[in-house]
Amino acid sequence: MRGSSRPEARIGGDRRANSPVDDTGAGGTGARDGDRRLRVLSWHVHGSWQHSFVQGRHEYLLPTLPERGPWGLGRADRPWGPNAVEVPAAELREAEVDVVVLQRPEELGLVERWLGRRPGIDVPAVYVQHNTPNEGAATTEHVLSERGDITVVHVTDFNRLMWDCGEAPTEVIGHGIVDPGPLYEGDLARAVAVINEPVRRGRVAGGDLLPHFCAAAPVDVFGIKASQMRIDAGPGRHELVGGADLRLDELHRQMARRRVYVHPARWTSLGLSLLEAMHLAMPVAVVAATEAASFPQEVGVVSCDPGALVAGVRELIEDREQAVAAGKAAREYALANFGLEDFLRRWDALLARVAA
Repeated sequence: MRGSSRPEARIGGDRRANSPVDDTGAGGTGARDGDRRLRVLSWHVHGSWQHSFVQGRHEYLLPTLPERGPWGLGRADRPWGPNAVEVPAAELREAEVDVVVLQRPEELGLVERWLGRRPGIDVPAVYVQHNTPNEGAATTEHVLSERGDITVVHVTDFNRLMWDCGEAPTEVIGHGIVDPGPLYEGDLARAVAVINEPVRRGRVAGGDLLPHFCAAAPVDVFGIKASQMRIDAGPGRHELVGGADLRLDELHRQMARRRVYVHPARWTSLGLSLLEAMHLAMPVAVVAATEAASFPQEVGVVSCDPGALVAGVRELIEDREQAVAAGKAAREYALANFGLEDFLRRWDALLARVAA
């Protein structure tokens, strides 16, 4: 919260955090005999992923700069626990760091400049590859493809298949969602999508497909710069309304009131907003591309055919009972495959192995 006191990182030689602990951390996972509570340096890049990551039992050091921005965002007023600690970039050379979790190519150089240590050589490191390759679906070489000392962690099996990681060891740790609970009401006969910058990202994020769904229902779009989208209702066409970039709890409430969630992305890892919608027990209409192609039809409608997706949305809008049943199946699938506990357990195992 703005104006609230923030946890401060311990600087220097205090290594108490590396002894076995019996606290549960923010995520309530607890510690097992012999486990270490690590100090993990990680930039705040993708808010929803970071929200899950800091639920673990480690101490998460988040760099800050006076101007904040992409390289020093810190907590950004997120309601995270005291184990998510802001550290001014100028103080990182004196900070005890057990392992670095990289997420962008530029962070390789930032670690060396700010810590005075080379990632993968002087300080253990892993690299989370959040995205699909930008160009050359199966031929793009990863920035770490010629290094064998930093594990590349993909968030989907599809991503690992597509990236050419060369000599770099790879691992897949799928998304884990902080369960918002089955909040679905579906009382508004409208579709909803959550897309950041849908106009700029265009076909990649599937923003161009959203008007197709206006043939079946009014469509609401939330996210960063989603307000740039607007289509008025007309003959045979419902409205499309771009909304605000809401806080996560309010976003979930607004999503849950809509009848169906639409995931139109053509080329993405796996939308966290899609997985959050499924946790809410919302039925979903999903473009069957990348990892989402593996989703079962019981969750709503999964297809590469825009016409079939529009028809599926129309059915779910008109039949609320069917929508509720599909939403229940979506939640069951999401809990079984994208739960927080397994996400944190797998990250604990990887970080312990790398930092050993």
